[in-house]
Amino acid sequence: MSYVFTPAPAATVPVVGSDALFPVHRIYCVGRNYAEHAKEMGHSGREAPFFFMKPADTVLVVTEGTTGEMPYPTLTKDLHHEIELVVALGKGGKNIKAADAAAHIFGYAVGLDMTRRDLQAEAKKLGRPWDIAKGFDFSAPITPIVPADKAGDVNNAAIWLNVNGAKRQASEVTQLIWNIAETIEALSQAWELQAGDLIFSGTPEGVAAVSKGDVLEGGVAGLPALKVKLV
Repeated sequence: MSYVFTPAPAATVPVVGSDALFPVHRIYCVGRNYAEHAKEMGHSGREAPFFFMKPADTVLVVTEGTTGEMPYPTLTKDLHHEIELVVALGKGGKNIKAADAAAHIFGYAVGLDMTRRDLQAEAKKLGRPWDIAKGFDFSAPITPIVPADKAGDVNNAAIWLNVNGAKRQASEVTQLIWNIAETIEALSQAWELQAGDLIFSGTPEGVAAVSKGDVLEGGVAGLPALKVKLV
């Protein structure tokens, strides 16, 4: 078989303690999955989980101990940070039960769901898709993936983000409205999940705008910290 042009290399994320790379299939993101964040976005209550996606090649890998550089995106004057626990699937499936979800998880990472908030607000007002607000280049900075058996108790871990050394977001993964197992169950009812899928599980309260030159540093207890500078 030949191609009409050389295909782009697969998007990959390093694995902590291994030379192997994790090939990214799809990136699923859970919207408004912390109660306090839902409130700051004008919503409340435990609504049914809903999802949006980012292209696989929006990942911006930042290794531990380094500062990744993310270009400030075009078309926006209101870029927001959203720190998240990322779940990496090592096995796919359809209609996965929450009780069986752990068997499908390869590992965990820390990610940022960067958002062009002004474009998202305009899309919401017009009833249009969010792709331009969520799926732009480099919009998914991520740490290397820690295998599940080395990641500790992520379901009870602290999650946090500082901007230029000042606290912006601080919560616990226990505050997820839909926990990781429930999220996998709901996602697998809508899509056949695949090995290589990444799930950005939601962000806690404290999201706000950042500017060119700002340094974002965040993490989930037990996982490598993520540090990104906007350039």
